[in-house]
Amino acid sequence: MKKLLSLVFALVMLAYAMPASAELKISGDALVFPRYESRNWDGNYVKDNEDDMKYLYRVRLKAAADLGEGYFFKSLISSESPGWLNTVGHANSETYTLGVSQFYFGRMQEDCHYMVGRLPLNSWNNPVFDLALYSFAPIEFPVFLWNNDRVFGLNYGMKVGPGDLNATLVVLDNDVTDDSAAEGDGLFNDGYALHLMYKTNLGDVTFEPQLVAGLTSQDVYGLAQGSGAPVVMYTNVTPMTVGANLTVPAGDAKFTLSGFYTFCDDTEQNAAPDQVDFDGYLLRVKGEVGPFTAWVDYNNTSDSSNSLNSYDYNNLFVFAQYKFNVYQSAAGSFSVSPTIRYYSTDYEDYQFDRLRAELWANVTF
Repeated sequence: MKKLLSLVFALVMLAYAMPASAELKISGDALVFPRYESRNWDGNYVKDNEDDMKYLYRVRLKAAADLGEGYFFKSLISSESPGWLNTVGHANSETYTLGVSQFYFGRMQEDCHYMVGRLPLNSWNNPVFDLALYSFAPIEFPVFLWNNDRVFGLNYGMKVGPGDLNATLVVLDNDVTDDSAAEGDGLFNDGYALHLMYKTNLGDVTFEPQLVAGLTSQDVYGLAQGSGAPVVMYTNVTPMTVGANLTVPAGDAKFTLSGFYTFCDDTEQNAAPDQVDFDGYLLRVKGEVGPFTAWVDYNNTSDSSNSLNSYDYNNLFVFAQYKFNVYQSAAGSFSVSPTIRYYSTDYEDYQFDRLRAELWANVTF
């Protein structure tokens, strides 16, 4: 970490020392919070119910450069540890490893733009990738937690009619090294997807229809019993996800309704070809009133692969947070946010629920 911070410092000093350098802006944030967690299991997964107290933290450093005439560069240095946050006294013995979580550059023009690199997803507010990648457990913002809220890709956007159309070619993985009998290996053998989003206003209402289409083979995830860590459900398949976000203002409040549907009818190539057939949906109702934010996610995914009995995965997530602004200025801010997160899942004869009560202390600079 010291070497990486030294490198960042040296780059900043070099940038300011060069007479013809672009203007480089440095910002960031730091978050610490205690978490009380209560977990309960029921069914064939044998484990005692557990209560736990944890202390977590995260630090992020952001750099942005304006090169002139619309050209820009942005980056984010953050912890690359799985699960987004570091825990005090965890098995990593307090080692905090920073990595380049995002970097992208491109050009912004009046009617169009393009950018390439590790692009931010804003999946906290847009759950389409949660359902596309975590089709069997797309709630509690898994892309934000486990994928660091980013993808590698090439984005192009332009004004079309009354709104803006964005198309992103997403590189998911380099998992397949040769052609196989599986559908969707494609010419390049790697995992590619296409994300299309159109954003327009219908009066005061914002409408965002979207599509995430698997172009070549990709993996589809659920969450492991007990740990909640990602687990691969199917490999080398090409699902498709469609839906929309609808944002409606109501006085001082704002409500967002999200609905997305995913489906896959494909052949997975393992030791022997397996038929993969599943479909599912994710519904979200979100409300924001001043410093208060809350939403409810519900997901149902039905799996009929390999001609077995259909299994239904039912998932529920509730998030509620109130933000107290302790201090705010042009240089930064300090806030404290009591937060509640409730998660439950039910499939076959397995049931699990988890309650998390947290107190976020966040500083931006």
